[in-house]
Amino acid sequence: MSEAERFDVAIVGYGPTSMTLAALLGRDGHRVVVLERYAGLYNLPRAACFDDEIMRTFQKLGLAEAVGRDAVVQRDYEWINAAGETLVEIEYADPAPCGWAQLYMMFQPFVEEILDRHDKALPTVQVRQGVTVTGFAPQADGVLLHAAAADGAPVAIQARYVVGADGGNGATRRLVSPEVEDYGFQENWLVCDFRLRRTVPGLPAFRQVCDPAQPTSIVTIGRGHHRFSFMLNPGETQEEATRPERVWARVARYITPEDAELIRVANYVFRSRIAARWRQGRVLLAGDAAHEMPPFLAQGMCSGIRDGHNLAWKLDLLLTGRAEDSLLDTYQPEREPHVRFITEKAIELGRVQTIRDPARARERDERLLAQRRAKQAPEKIRFPPLRGGLVAGHGGLFPQGRVRAGDRQGLFDDVVGHGWRLVTADPGMAGGLPPELRAFWASIGGTVVPITPGPAAEGVEDLDGVYGDWFAANGCSGAIVRPDWYVYGTAGNGGELAAALAQLARALRPAGTLVPS
Repeated sequence: MSEAERFDVAIVGYGPTSMTLAALLGRDGHRVVVLERYAGLYNLPRAACFDDEIMRTFQKLGLAEAVGRDAVVQRDYEWINAAGETLVEIEYADPAPCGWAQLYMMFQPFVEEILDRHDKALPTVQVRQGVTVTGFAPQADGVLLHAAAADGAPVAIQARYVVGADGGNGATRRLVSPEVEDYGFQENWLVCDFRLRRTVPGLPAFRQVCDPAQPTSIVTIGRGHHRFSFMLNPGETQEEATRPERVWARVARYITPEDAELIRVANYVFRSRIAARWRQGRVLLAGDAAHEMPPFLAQGMCSGIRDGHNLAWKLDLLLTGRAEDSLLDTYQPEREPHVRFITEKAIELGRVQTIRDPARARERDERLLAQRRAKQAPEKIRFPPLRGGLVAGHGGLFPQGRVRAGDRQGLFDDVVGHGWRLVTADPGMAGGLPPELRAFWASIGGTVVPITPGPAAEGVEDLDGVYGDWFAANGCSGAIVRPDWYVYGTAGNGGELAAALAQLARALRPAGTLVPS
């Protein structure tokens, strides 16, 4: 075998999690190799939608406009019963806290093609398809990956860090964490995707049919595509369920072959599993390799991209010598509780939506209809803030509103840039920081962003009051915002700010050096 090629990061798998992570690392100039066992892109949809935080991530990569061309902003989501009565109607914000619509419906191959072209155009990123990883061995300064090319030729890769994002059945989960926690919630579904030939009047955009005889999900998946998912009946075989004539019979009340082309039929068992360990030395798991969840909150792809974003800026600090390896100890403590909340909430919703017993379904219907008659709005699901890890006391997402700085006006991230940000409603708050803390802040790429309610010679004008409202709601005048927009901590005055920055410095550099040599 020839000498191993050397990279900063090797990523195993090439789905949305890997594509986004490679793009973020490549954006920072790191040498990245992606190893994917399949020779090409999957080119069939799996995920159906993404949220404002993920669109903000695409914005960071300069891809929001391209992704948005095919995505459909979804305004609401309805549940109906077997009689067609509306049980629940959920409305989605536009804009949502991250500055984009709360929910976008997408055709996944379209999004993956955009990410694929972007990754392959980056000078420091190599995407190698048709390469299967077979194992890895820890080294003093990294990891040696063993793989095989499509023709069987051995491939050796030396990387400082490895991220396995090759799915729940991929090699890296088996190697890093053969132990998984299974919630025991799994359901057998038929997923049918269609390419529309014409506009179909009355076709539901986003509907859950809570019919005990046939629970059904109907979803727009980008422009010109639609998905119908059916919970299979006990004893119904895959061979029987996937026959085209059986599929058309199931969707006949909505569409016909004159309306649409059937492009994909898949029998899926939705699982709910979380790996016990997301890190083994310099090898980490992300996306479905770390966690699998049912689709009832449509957060599987979103959660994987959040994993990738969380890892990207931490790996950047490590690869540039601005933090110590212990920073990676914060990854699972931050991400796992977030994933567990979503998984457990998705299971809870799935159990309500897919009741098969007619008597229990009637009880559910009566309860939800009574709530609608009483004008009780459905509970809004709010994801929890990060706790533990690299968080000093807030952990929520920092919003993105419209701002103006000089002659530049637009969304906050586009105007002020990315990285560590100290956003203050008090222009003088950072002025009294001691020199060593100012030097530390500069060393991690931190900048200070004063926010003002009106035009100012210096600082950023809060055009819609988003930041004034946020500071008032949180009882502070300063926020230390991480590169993934989660708030490390808040401060009400200069002393509290200095204490929070000193705590951050100790967390990133336990050895005690505020500024790397």
